Amino acid sequence: MAQYGLDMDIQFLPGVGPKRAELLRKELGVGTVGEMLRLYPFRYIDKSTIVRIADARPDMAYLQVRARVLRVDLYGAAGAVSPPVPNEAGVSDDKKTAAGNAVKFNTVKRMSVWVSDGSGEMEMVFFKGIKWMYGKLRPGAEFIFFGKPTAFNGKMNMVHPEVDAVTPVSGQATLGTMAGATAGGTMADGTTGGTMTGVYQSTERLKNGGVTGKVMNKLMEASLNRGLPEIEESLPEYIMKQCGLVPLHFAMRNIHFPKDMISLEKAKYRLKFEELFYLQLSLLKQKYVRSRAELGIAMPKVGEAFNRCYEALPFPLTGAQKRVITEIRNDMKSGHQMNRLLQGDVGSGKTMVAVLTALIAIGNGFQACIMAPTEVLAQQHYKNIQKFLEPTGVRSALLTGSSKTSERREIHAGLEDGSIGIIVGTHALIEDNVVFRNLGLAIIDEQHRFGVEQRSKLWRKASCGAPPHVLVMTATPIPRTLAMTLYGDLDVSVIDELPPGRKPVQTIHATEGKRPALYRFMRDEIAKGRQVFIVYPLINETEKLDYQSLEAGAEEIMQKFPFPQYKTAVVHGKQLNDVKKFNMDAFAAGRADILVATSVIEVGVDVPNASVMVIESAERFGLSQLHQLRGRVGRGSEKSYCVLMTGPKMSKESRHRIELMCATENGFELAEEDMKMRGPGDLEGTQQSGLPISLNIASLAKDGLILNAARDCAEAVLREDPTLTSDRNQLLRKELRKEKYQIKDYSKIS
Repeated sequence: MAQYGLDMDIQFLPGVGPKRAELLRKELGVGTVGEMLRLYPFRYIDKSTIVRIADARPDMAYLQVRARVLRVDLYGAAGAVSPPVPNEAGVSDDKKTAAGNAVKFNTVKRMSVWVSDGSGEMEMVFFKGIKWMYGKLRPGAEFIFFGKPTAFNGKMNMVHPEVDAVTPVSGQATLGTMAGATAGGTMADGTTGGTMTGVYQSTERLKNGGVTGKVMNKLMEASLNRGLPEIEESLPEYIMKQCGLVPLHFAMRNIHFPKDMISLEKAKYRLKFEELFYLQLSLLKQKYVRSRAELGIAMPKVGEAFNRCYEALPFPLTGAQKRVITEIRNDMKSGHQMNRLLQGDVGSGKTMVAVLTALIAIGNGFQACIMAPTEVLAQQHYKNIQKFLEPTGVRSALLTGSSKTSERREIHAGLEDGSIGIIVGTHALIEDNVVFRNLGLAIIDEQHRFGVEQRSKLWRKASCGAPPHVLVMTATPIPRTLAMTLYGDLDVSVIDELPPGRKPVQTIHATEGKRPALYRFMRDEIAKGRQVFIVYPLINETEKLDYQSLEAGAEEIMQKFPFPQYKTAVVHGKQLNDVKKFNMDAFAAGRADILVATSVIEVGVDVPNASVMVIESAERFGLSQLHQLRGRVGRGSEKSYCVLMTGPKMSKESRHRIELMCATENGFELAEEDMKMRGPGDLEGTQQSGLPISLNIASLAKDGLILNAARDCAEAVLREDPTLTSDRNQLLRKELRKEKYQIKDYSKIS
């Protein structure tokens, strides 16, 4: 590997070597100088202020004191070791104590250094690197100590502070250079200039391997010296000017070693903007190119079947449903392929929109398929669709892995001759022997649950020379910034209102002491003819988790709700499909009063008669998942309840989640909060393998305004130059050719 510039292996940086280089590779994924420079600090420590010892408080995050050493005490396992003897120059002999004995450092467990700045005294405590520090921290000398203040026995102290010597240079007192670092205290190397120090992510292994925060700063300084001259500007000058961005060199130096707070903010903005700009540019370019080049099937009319279904609806469509159908209709008659993401909260009426969209395809002489991730969900869709299709005369079918051979034969024939207009199914739809006569529309439900290759197979089943229109649906509310990033090349429609008559679900938080009252309430609801869901986060207890397992919970429920008066069904992921289906069907048909389940029921169970959802160990679920589970009740006309059962001790974050659940039913509000709390990579069910590209510094949770500005800029660039062929966009072309921007095209159901 090259030994200079951005491609230089970090083992050749001063103070690294092969061993530390391997450690940095394994722990941080950093192997070259270029990768090192893209490892950004996650926070900064401001060392511009000196605090008086008298003003130090244990609630301060970090502080810096300038003080003189009063005395140094050494402690072994049995107590104090004699204090050191000062020599003629006032410097202690680091080999002798007052008793004249040599110090045996292998027996010393702790070093206590008492310092004073005139306003008070403070103890600096060292458990490691004692021998080295003992020789430097001489009584009478002045140092700057930086660390986290704590209180012990009524006195202020710092454990393993960073230590800078104060030495006069040209008549001024400045931070001196005392090279060296230990696993414990460190003597700082004041080479970086500014007063702010970056703090980088670390691990126990790194710390144990001697890669301390101070060492990371030194490595970053060395990386900048080697790599910065080779870094080329990555944005055209006109974009930097229009968007008020600082040059890349300035940003890279000031993100690691900020001159001041203003320089840091400018550096952060530049680097975040660039990441989000190129992400959006790559997605939007796909969309622009496709919308111009790729012809779709023109579907100019709605057709008789659509009108019959619409007129026979037992309830009026909401304003949001009408708006979304208009958007879809415009896409389908445009002559270009539709690629639209339909977001709608649980119960907002997405299935109704899917049926009407499918009927537009039918009305224009094409077939439609609706693909669901599980058999349960496919069956649910099929059952609902059947009701809506009754007045239309359109033939539909259900194809899943458990369809019988005779059924399959009949369905395959119906798809080939075109007599089946709408097919609902699972992965079975993409088998090679499934051939459509005229596929014009593919509706994908909960698309993140399908693999890329599976979806592209369905896309290739088009038989009329043009790709089918694609409607991707999700009931997982996705924050706008995440939707723009995950599905940036799709048009987005949102159903943001619930159908009339749906009553809000009352959400209640309860702990173990309320369980008897909960059981009484469940009996009352069952007596009214209602049904109850009980959801557990686990199937079996593990050594680490002491949550009540589903099996123990089911046993208790059967004791408290005995057969034959009460009937309980149990469903979890480890059951055979037949058993799972039997139990689920029993509950859906009203033959069971209580369904005890894992979160396998999160998607796809529609039981209008269920009025109570009990979520055990609710603190173990994320907000989006809790919201999905809550959406399983409140689907009928009766008042419904969601009870969040938690342990007595909860983290601050868990408590906040539970409070939010009780305060709002708006899935999009909850999703925004969930992303802020957990980060976009953890959101339940919103992505298959992370974001399209990795973000090193930008955050979708916190940088929504920058994302909007970056997207606006990317749109403006592509409006003028959709293929980026003009000279002034040469840099953009070059950057997008990099491998990380080769984002898979979601539009092709990929």
